[in-house]
Parts: sequence; structure tokens; C-alpha cells
Amino acid sequence: MNKIIAGPAVRQPAVRGAVACLSLSMLLSSLGTSIANVALPTLAQAFGASLPQVQWVVLAYLLAITTVIVSVGRLGDLTGRRRLLLAGIFLFTVASALCGFASTLWLLIAARAAQGLGAAVMMALTMAFVGETVPKEQTGSAMGLLGTMSAIGTALGPSLGGVLIAGFGWRAIFFVNVPLGLVAMLLASRFLPADRPRAKTERAGFDHPGTLLLALTLGAYALAMTVGRGKFGLLNVALLSAAAAGLGLFVFVETTAATPLIRLAMFRAPQLRAGFAMSALVTTVVMATLVVGPFYLTGALALDAVHAGLVMASGPVVAALTGMPGGRMVDRFGAQRMTICGLIGMALGCAMLLLVPASWGVTGYIVPLIVITAGYALFQAANNTAVMSDISPDQRGVVAGLLTLSRNLGLITGASVMGSVFAFGAGTANIVAAQPAAVAAGMRTTFAVAAALIVVALAVAWTASGKRVSPAPGKS
Repeated sequence: MNKIIAGPAVRQPAVRGAVACLSLSMLLSSLGTSIANVALPTLAQAFGASLPQVQWVVLAYLLAITTVIVSVGRLGDLTGRRRLLLAGIFLFTVASALCGFASTLWLLIAARAAQGLGAAVMMALTMAFVGETVPKEQTGSAMGLLGTMSAIGTALGPSLGGVLIAGFGWRAIFFVNVPLGLVAMLLASRFLPADRPRAKTERAGFDHPGTLLLALTLGAYALAMTVGRGKFGLLNVALLSAAAAGLGLFVFVETTAATPLIRLAMFRAPQLRAGFAMSALVTTVVMATLVVGPFYLTGALALDAVHAGLVMASGPVVAALTGMPGGRMVDRFGAQRMTICGLIGMALGCAMLLLVPASWGVTGYIVPLIVITAGYALFQAANNTAVMSDISPDQRGVVAGLLTLSRNLGLITGASVMGSVFAFGAGTANIVAAQPAAVAAGMRTTFAVAAALIVVALAVAWTASGKRVSPAPGKS
């Protein structure tokens, strides 16, 4: 963490405390995403519910984040980020306690939705706060650290959840957030910069119609990609059509609003437009590794669940280890260069999975996975830095929200689309009963599509850079 600190010595404790607060907030929100998955069988037994019913414990959290992430970012720009982040951490902490005390499944789902609202605030505002708390020349290192904490939270969730459930029961996976949330609140109240008082003439109105429309549109899209368990039926088509209609109406409302939720003119900036598009494409590919990996490892390589889990954990572990070094590389060589380098690494990893024969065993899977994950960690630090570096202070929250939204939409789309591509490549919808050769064929088809998506992302990056790589910071 010392690498992030710069400036006069008197500022070092405040910067260090602020970075600790932002890191813990990112860790908690990421932990909330992954820790509940391992509890689904236990919850089904505890509440006498079916698997589709208990899956709403996970979906409620993700839907809440997806639908409000942009709105809370904008609200932070208008009302003050410090007080809103404190409110978000408080809501997350209280909702975690309510999850632990829930006596019925539907109370648990409602509490998880509230927890997701708090997590959305934490996710949106942590990146927005980097511009206010960290010197600009160290932005890459800070973004790399946040990426590391996100990866640690994702990787830690299943293992920590399993230990807590085995030792203390399922309620412990929610209660563990309470003391950590209180620490985050203490750090935020002490070290984050106070909100600047605004004159009445500076206070723009909040776009309530746009906020509602965007939330409904994103909710419809997220549901279209998640309901049906891989079977795209009439309900999915209806939800996707509603999302498309909602998007068109939202754009119309934003062009006529006096104080729009999203200033559509910002999408004229190539760096922002490219950053959002690349983030969605890249996270779609990352989700492919999470969707396909378990089936390939157990179905084609005949690993048991424990060993498959260990292999899958190598991805988040690599992301955690490479986040900070990747951030320092961004600070040294420039965000544009490192964005392209990260994408090239991901393309190389996808090509390796496409070409390596199954006879290479676990090594033939884990090495490409490490390459993909390291490339993703570098890309994420570089892209987040590029998008957030030159944003005006009154737009940091909404831009950070849009960046997080693009990532979440990529994950949601990847879970649905890449799962369907995998089944298509395997030639069967019943992947569990498929022959090893069919599973391997599905894996190759999936990563052929993944490699194509990364090539598209590279084209977007190259076009946005004007076919030239910008100089590293501080160099002419």
C-alpha cells in the first residue's frame, strides 16, 4: 500500500486510511456477490425450497446492483459522495444482519436486495473517490489495488462461506459482514474528504423519470438473461423486447430532460465509449471461464469437485496477485499501452484453450487460465484508469457507475450467452451427461467465440487510440 502514497508526509495517514476504506468497501461488495452461492444447497434444505427459489438469494443481490448502480453514482455527484458512501455501507451492514436473522426465504431475499443496494453504492463510489484521495500519477496503482480487492472478495467467498457454514451455520456468512462493515464506516467517517458545500445555484435536480426508466430497463434485461435456466422462451423474448423499448424511451427522455441522469454527449468521447464497450466484452469472456471451467474439468478431465474448485480458484488468485503490479505498470507506461497489452494477453490465453488438446490435462487448462486472468487484471487497471482519469468532479460518480454497469452487464450476458454457446458446441443441452469429447468440443467452441470477442475489443481499443499509443504519464 505504501506504493500508492505520494505527496507531503502530512497527507500520508489520511491517504492511507482513505485507500483502506475504499479497499474494504470493494472487498465487502465483491464478497457479497460470491459468498452466497455456496450456501444454496443448505438454504434449500433449511427453508424446504426448490433450487430455482433459493437462486433468488443470489439474483436479488445482482439485480439490485445492476438496476441502481448508475443512479447512485449520479446521486453521489449531486448530494455528496462521502455521506452517500457512509449511507451505503450502513445499509449493507444492517441488511447483512437482517439476512442473518431472516426467518423465511422471502425475508432473506428481500434483505439480500437491500444488501445489493448498499453494495451498489459502495461499488460506484469507490472508483469515484480515487480521483479525490489519490494523486493522479498513482491512479493506476489505486485502481489495481481495487481490482485486487475485488478478486480477493470473489475468490474468498466460496471458501470462506464453506468454512463458516460448516462451523457456524448458513447465517454466519451474512453476520461476518457486520463487524467489517462497522470498520469500513469508521474509516470512511475519519479519512474520506468531507463533501464540498454547494450553493443552491450549483445543485442540479435529480432525474427521477430517467432513473426509473433506466432501472426498469436494466432489470428487464438482467431478468431476460437469467430466468429460464438457459432455455430462451417467450418470457425471455418479452423481457428483452421490454428492455429494448425501455432503452429507446430512456434515450428520448434524456435528450429532453433539463438535468439528465446521463449526459448522452459524454458518449461522444472515444475513450469513454471504448472503455464501456471493452469492459462489457472482456467480462463476457471472463464469465465464460467461470461457466465452462467446472464442466470441462469434471466432464472432460474427470476431476472431482474439490480438485476442480482448486483449479478454478487459480484465476481469482492470479488476479489478486497481479492487480497491484498491473496498476504500477499502468502508472509507468500509460493506460492506453497497458489496455492493449492486457487484451493481447487475454487473446493469447483464449487461443491456447482453443488449440491445446485435452490430453495435456490440467496443465493445458490452468496455464491458459492464468494467462487470461493476468491479462484481465492488467486490462481492468488500465481501462478503469483511462476512463476515470480526466472526468470532471461532478461526473465521477455517474461515470464510475456506468463503468461498473458495463462490467455487470458483461457478466450477466456471458453467463447466458456463453453457456448457450457451450451447449451448442457440445451438441447437447444436458452437459452433465455429455461425453468427454463433446464437453471438450463445447469448450473449444466457447473459447473460439471468446477469442473473437477479444479481437473486437482490441479493434475498439486501437480505434479509440487513433491508431497510436499515447505516451506514458510524464513523458513527451
